[in-house]
Amino acid sequence: MRPKITFPCMISTGLTFAVAFLVLIPAVRSADSSAGIAIQGSKTEAAKTSPAAPTRKPDVVFVPTPQKVVDKMLEMAEVKSGDVVYDLGCGDGRIVVTAAKKFGVKAVGFDIDPARVEEALANVRTNKVEHLVTIKQADIFTLDLREASVVTLYLLPDLNVKLIPQLEKLKPGSRIVSHDFSMRGAKPVEVLSMSIGDDTEAGSNYEMDRNHTVYKWVVPFQREP
Repeated sequence: MRPKITFPCMISTGLTFAVAFLVLIPAVRSADSSAGIAIQGSKTEAAKTSPAAPTRKPDVVFVPTPQKVVDKMLEMAEVKSGDVVYDLGCGDGRIVVTAAKKFGVKAVGFDIDPARVEEALANVRTNKVEHLVTIKQADIFTLDLREASVVTLYLLPDLNVKLIPQLEKLKPGSRIVSHDFSMRGAKPVEVLSMSIGDDTEAGSNYEMDRNHTVYKWVVPFQREP
């Protein structure tokens, strides 16, 4: 009969390995889980194809800015190489797309309405400016705007005023332009009235027939009563 042989050191090593393995499992799961969240977030950011339901009702009804007014807004903002353009309430994305195509700058459009986000994304793809333009679904009143050097608006006067605390944090020299609506408490450095005439992209006879006003501010604001 063969003698029974035991290996105490191997048993001890095996137990140590088993304990270490059991202790390691939660740590691995935890690390894997957090990595999964980060990866999923980056995939969502990269794809930008499935906007979520809006967190609240949009503040304004979407009315597109006529292309001639878009061009004038960006001209008044003196967009140049190295600028970053933010459009707050980007609608179909025409302002950020124009900024990218005409000036070759990075631009980000924000809108709370998923339908507008989808429309803006399609516009970006059609114009092949994905390398310069980002569209994000977001509540504009929660944003950190400090990366922008140019901000464009087509909101209502009270909404412009509500944005002042965020806009005041922009870098000195940053430009803000607004289609049609002023910003009570901040004195514009330039105000221009224009007619667009027979603009087939205006979207309605009302937009073509009326005068349009573009306001410009430079940070830091000049205050007014």
